[in-house]
Amino acid sequence: MTDIFADLRAEYEQLDAVLSALTPAQWSHPSAAEGWTVSDVVLHLTQSEELAAASIAGEGAAFTGRPTGEVDAVADASVVAQRGIAPAALLRRWRTAAFATPEALRAHPKGARLSWVATPLSPATLATTRLAEHWAHAHDVTDPLGIPYPDGARLRHIAWLGHRTLPYAFDVEGIEGGPVYCELTSPDGELWRYGDPSAPSTITGPAADFCRVGARRLSPADTTLKASGPYGPQALAVLRNYAL
Repeated sequence: MTDIFADLRAEYEQLDAVLSALTPAQWSHPSAAEGWTVSDVVLHLTQSEELAAASIAGEGAAFTGRPTGEVDAVADASVVAQRGIAPAALLRRWRTAAFATPEALRAHPKGARLSWVATPLSPATLATTRLAEHWAHAHDVTDPLGIPYPDGARLRHIAWLGHRTLPYAFDVEGIEGGPVYCELTSPDGELWRYGDPSAPSTITGPAADFCRVGARRLSPADTTLKASGPYGPQALAVLRNYAL
């Protein structure tokens, strides 16, 4: 794994370059997140990053212990409550929260645990969830506007997160699961391997598709991913890289 904290900052920088160039009309444009404009998406990222800052500061996380559906409802209500912030002010607020996060997480000692939605996370894992959320919502912003947002090597963190949390995903959906080995092709053609190659179930195919399925932005049926064994298809059905 490359340095997750440096990659998190790089993800913020890539999104910042997009947001900095948006016109007022684009800020008001419907995003790919149902019911949210581009401005709403950035507001949600800002609010969730401020929750991460609170967790880093030892103040707990507002969503800790809540069911996923309730988390979604609270997040939507939070966006509705603060709509109307001017784009320039919203961008400044997001930058303030986001760009403080990577080094604040890096400063925590190895073995530390920070409160989050379902369970306390290590600083590196919390950084990975922040990268995954920003990547998914960046596409909610850029795809409807036709703005390029190229996939790259940072997807390895998101793919790792999706694989690592499969037991949690099976549990949330109430589906019996088991070991799954993933062999995914990176955007540059490199093979990324997760899990035990001797596992009875496997998933193979493009890492970009795997990450989009985990973000619930793409149906497994609309990808070239291949799942085999007793748990492979179920793993694709429950895969998630968010709300941890």
